[in-house]
Amino acid sequence: MARPNRKEQIFQTALALMREKGYRNTSMRDIAAAMNMEAPSLYNHISSKEDLLWQTCTRIAADFEKGLAEVNDIYFGASEKLGMAIRSHIEVLTRDLDASYVFVHEWRHLQGELREALIVRRDKYEAAFREILALGEAEGSFVEADNKFALLTILSSLNWVVEWYRPDGDMSPSQIANQLTEFILNGLNKHHNYVR
Repeated sequence: MARPNRKEQIFQTALALMREKGYRNTSMRDIAAAMNMEAPSLYNHISSKEDLLWQTCTRIAADFEKGLAEVNDIYFGASEKLGMAIRSHIEVLTRDLDASYVFVHEWRHLQGELREALIVRRDKYEAAFREILALGEAEGSFVEADNKFALLTILSSLNWVVEWYRPDGDMSPSQIANQLTEFILNGLNKHHNYVR
C-alpha cells in the first residue's frame, strides 16, 4: 500500500482531530502541532480549515452520488435497488470513518456558497433515494408512506453507523448493510422476501 503524501497525512490528522474535538474546537495550530509542523508551513498544503472541510465533504458527496447513480442505472425492482443503495451508502461511510464522521456532523460549518452548493447536492441525493421509494409504491411492493419521513428515517439509520462501527468489531460493512436492509425492508415491504 502506497504511503500517503504530506497533504494526505495532514488531511488524515486534521479529520481525526475534528472527529475527536469537533470542527470549531480544532484550530490550524492544533493540526500543525499534531503534524510537528510550524503553523505557517501548513498553509503550503491547505489554504484554510474550511477548505479542508469543503474538500472532505465534496469527496464523500461524490462517492455517495456515484454509488446511487449506478444503482438507478440498473433495471431492478425497488427492493433490490434499495438494498444496493444501502450497501453503497454503508461502503462509503465505513471506508474512512474520520472523514465520514466529519461529513455527517460538521458540514453545517461551511459558509455561504459552499454550504448552499452542498445542500443542493444533498437534496439531489435524497431525491434519488425517494425515487426508489416511489418505485416501490408504484410496484405495489412497498406500503404507502410519507416518503420524506421514510427517507429521513432510513438515512438517519444509515448515518448513525459512523457513531458505533469499528473496523475491528464484530460486524463487517457487508454484514451491517445486510442487517439494515433487512430491517428497513421489513418495515416497507408489503410482501417481505429479502434474500441476503
